Amino acid sequence: MSKRYGAGRWILREVDLEVTPGDVLAVVGGNGSGKSTLLRILAGLSRPTSGRVTGRPREIGYVPDRFTAHDRISALSYLTHMGRIRGLPTAGARDRAGRLLERLALAGGRDAPLRTLSKGNAQKVALAQALLVRPGLLVLDEPWSGLDASAHGVLGELIEEVAADGGAVVFTDHREAVAEARATGAYAIGEGRVTRRGGRPAADGAAVAEIVLTAPADGAVPAGPDWDALAGVLAASRRGDAVVLRVERRHSDAVLLAALRHRWSVDGLTPAAPTAATAPAARADRDVPRKVTR
Repeated sequence: MSKRYGAGRWILREVDLEVTPGDVLAVVGGNGSGKSTLLRILAGLSRPTSGRVTGRPREIGYVPDRFTAHDRISALSYLTHMGRIRGLPTAGARDRAGRLLERLALAGGRDAPLRTLSKGNAQKVALAQALLVRPGLLVLDEPWSGLDASAHGVLGELIEEVAADGGAVVFTDHREAVAEARATGAYAIGEGRVTRRGGRPAADGAAVAEIVLTAPADGAVPAGPDWDALAGVLAASRRGDAVVLRVERRHSDAVLLAALRHRWSVDGLTPAAPTAATAPAARADRDVPRKVTR
């Protein structure tokens, strides 16, 4: 598959990429490298100039790199309307939207007008609309950009849940450390070419640790670090003033050292049970092969 606009330069050249159920794939590259173009083609919002995409699932969730929300309508009303467009009954759409907004901790609550939201909170609404209906393919363009620390962890959990449910996730991020920690496979775009970069293997219970961090004795909650930027961090979430990390065991020493340097206290370190997203049986076959070909 290749893409260019008009007679301009080729944005993507001879891309051959397969996305299968349970995949969590990261795409990294510099600004203007074609990451967003590739995601729009995967989501069905743009067509390749040559080549084709086959096996695209019926339900696709898509979050653009910037969600512009200038309407006076409330977040809940907007999401309820979007849910109805996607075939949900009104009550079901409203309930699902409310639960997603609560989970993502939207500032101002579900009745906050869209036009009043910050970039990070608008991003939460964009994430919620992409997840109103269970996606066979979830496409996320720089999804962590602007989100607060607690929402970072929730987004990681939501991605794992989509993969556990037999869907696939493709996301972009400019930070290679995030791609390594969050994705089961990573690809780099350069000069229009897409090449495999690796990514983490699907973690199992024996290879993952749970680290619980609390504020020091003086009670002052430390600032930082950016947990999602640390190699090996699979998920980060808040539990009151505590931080709970799921970390690949081989990176646990480095993560603990970073935490101690930022004055966090270690409350616990235990082997973590496998999540549904990493349990082999959870990745059941669905009719969702996604193939981008030359």
